[in-house]
Amino acid sequence: TVKERSNFTQLQQEKQIQSRTMTKKTVEDLTADQLKGKKVLVRCDLNVPLDGKKITDDTRIRRSIPTIEYLKGKGAIVTVCSHLGRPKEGPEDKFSLGPCAERMGEL
Repeated sequence: TVKERSNFTQLQQEKQIQSRTMTKKTVEDLTADQLKGKKVLVRCDLNVPLDGKKITDDTRIRRSIPTIEYLKGKGAIVTVCSHLGRPKEGPEDKFSLGPCAERMGEL
């Protein structure tokens, strides 16, 4: 009916207004009370260029550190996950995150 369509349209308009006025939250919006003792899984983009097992540009690793440090600083127990490359048939040494983990530990 016309009334149902009008109500539906009004609901859609209200949702659009809400989505425009809601601000996007970031990790920094989380307080120490919310994070202390909590386990936090952080998915990082660690697809860094490698020459064999040597990282040629660690920018992506360095850019992930502030988020990890912020969470740890607020008492969170942080686990980092990622992937490197696209192995075809199971794990391949050339796609190991070992060099990334080593570099991250140095920073």
